Amino acid sequence: MAARRPVKSKASRQAPLELPPHVAGLLGAEAADLLHALHQPPPVSIRWNPAKHKAADGEQVPWCDQGRYLPERPVFTLDPLLHSGAYYVQEAASMLLEQALEACGPLPSDAVVLDLCAAPGGKSTHLAALLPRQALLISNEVVRARQAPLTENLWKWGRHDCVVTAADPQDFLPLGPFCDLLVVDAPCSGEGMFRKDPHARNQWGPNLVRTCAERQSAILGHAWNLLKPGGYLVYSTCTWEPAENEDQVEGLVRNGAELLQIPVQGQWGVVQSAAGIRCYPHRVRGEGFFMALVRKPMEAMGPGGTTTLGRPMPAGADSVRQWLRDREGSVLLEHRSVLHAISRPWAPLAAALAGTVQVLAPGIPAALHKGDGWQPHPALALNAVLDHGAFPAMDLGREQALRYLRGEAMPATGASGTALVRCNGLGLGWANGAGNRWNNLWPAEWRIRMR
Repeated sequence: MAARRPVKSKASRQAPLELPPHVAGLLGAEAADLLHALHQPPPVSIRWNPAKHKAADGEQVPWCDQGRYLPERPVFTLDPLLHSGAYYVQEAASMLLEQALEACGPLPSDAVVLDLCAAPGGKSTHLAALLPRQALLISNEVVRARQAPLTENLWKWGRHDCVVTAADPQDFLPLGPFCDLLVVDAPCSGEGMFRKDPHARNQWGPNLVRTCAERQSAILGHAWNLLKPGGYLVYSTCTWEPAENEDQVEGLVRNGAELLQIPVQGQWGVVQSAAGIRCYPHRVRGEGFFMALVRKPMEAMGPGGTTTLGRPMPAGADSVRQWLRDREGSVLLEHRSVLHAISRPWAPLAAALAGTVQVLAPGIPAALHKGDGWQPHPALALNAVLDHGAFPAMDLGREQALRYLRGEAMPATGASGTALVRCNGLGLGWANGAGNRWNNLWPAEWRIRMR
């Protein structure tokens, strides 16, 4: 799950796996069944990327079209499909986001969607698969240590029109209400992760619950002000604390929110609560989870923020445009010596975001400045905006791909220029020709260290 956790405690001993006192009160006689389930191995589940791969074998997660349970946990690190963004390893209960979006009904084709607490990218990549093609996805993460995994996972997933930001929720307020859908997977006390995460057990306590509830209330207050009238807010945690779940949703309702029901089927084992849905591992093949959906009432739209375009494209950027599938419909924005591609209608908002909050990527990174020219960015090889015909392709088998993912150079004869490295027909990365070898351009921080 994407729940943010406080700084790790220095406790060296692993806390025993026990239920917080209030959980026994909530479940009654079922508490013993939950405790038994928490002592069992967690299920293994993944979510396939429909834009890159057809879902393979495995038992379908009933509430998610692309979700699959695996019979055992493979060595994901040694699967090139994972590195090319063909699937995401995700806990199954979190995939209920799909049902929340179905309850919203059709979003505008040009919807603006903000995932406010996005790292490591589970819900953002799920949104990337579910949203209308023309929609803009903004994935935000304020914790610095979590920003690199978020950008890596989003870039590998390969959806166009994604902006990555690194802002506190209140930093967006100058933009006014600009979101059609807002997802808040809030920092929480983590009870639902007791089975998978010993640290969640070590750190849990009433003080942590109070701290998290205060933080959640502040985040939701800012999020509410960013939501357009008629827009939707999905709120989730991986805890069972009413103070962090139902109480937070009830606060939104007191502020005028309309509570909407997320449809679930009885055989799934998901529990309907007064203000959302709950997952317990003894009932659901997944971890502990809570999710709710509300809608902001319609009213007169307030003033928004400035949406002026940024600087004009730098010299030489026209050559980069030739690498894109939609050359005329795309705009290239320069940010930190990187050209980012974004659909023309979204360029003003991307520029407005860059002038308001800390932006890590105002679109899909397309090219890095090198010498007097531009070199294709690693994210471009993985993205739908790339025209594969713009570069010679190098198709690798599994073992060759693993050597590439480890950063190894590849032998060649008369190699020159830049080649697109592919595996299973999917873009993976880049290689530069140097006569008798292809130099490896797979990012060092993404390399496989396992043998």
